Amino acid sequence: MHADLSPVIAATSQWLVRAYPASGGALACALCEVQARQAVTVAARLRYPTPLDVALLGVAGPGGSARLDGITGADGAGSADRGEDAWRTWVDEVVASWAVCLLTDPVLAASAVGASGGTAAEFGRLLAPDETDLRAAVLLRHPDLVAAVAELHHAQLVERLGPGRTLVA
Repeated sequence: MHADLSPVIAATSQWLVRAYPASGGALACALCEVQARQAVTVAARLRYPTPLDVALLGVAGPGGSARLDGITGADGAGSADRGEDAWRTWVDEVVASWAVCLLTDPVLAASAVGASGGTAAEFGRLLAPDETDLRAAVLLRHPDLVAAVAELHHAQLVERLGPGRTLVA
């Protein structure tokens, strides 16, 4: 089931690392991307917990990055080659919002990983980032810088993870 989420996970992760780029060289870029991908994966699993949810996503699509681009000032204007930015149509605003919430709140991240069926070993860079991880993703993990995106759907995430709430996977 989760393989069907791969276009949303890839596009939303890409959007996050472009909107909040790594600080440093190639290693920092890779570490930032891994952290973004882990957070997005957990968020996508929470947002689309059943095969039916994933199938509906495939039919309706996730919505794209236009609103997020407007909020953050990210360059979503596109290039001369329209196909070059086609990936942006697979960005899911809710997943991006939930992902930055997870990246900035360790308690929420731990709860979300558990609710998504993930393990600490699988999502180690999200749950227990070391100093190198934190330096690489300093913009992506900075609560003030990502606040506008996090606030969009934070309440939904908290409700989804609330007590007595069971996710069907």
